[in-house]
Amino acid sequence: MNKYSQLSATDIFTPVAVETAGTWHHEAVELVQELGWRATIITGDSRETTYLFQQLSVALQKGNAVSFQNTFTAS
Repeated sequence: MNKYSQLSATDIFTPVAVETAGTWHHEAVELVQELGWRATIITGDSRETTYLFQQLSVALQKGNAVSFQNTFTAS
């Protein structure tokens, strides 16, 4: 937060922290909910927030799989 404090004068800065095998930081959840709500306004689909959480969760799982796969050494 301190590193990017100058951005607050011109932009909204929200750090997103997600544990790879755990919970999401409350600010990350609030940000995704806000983005989902805005998408719902545009599309009219009330499931946008759910879809967004699902997409982000799948992306996180894929990233975890790649990280895990790279821990193996070739024989």
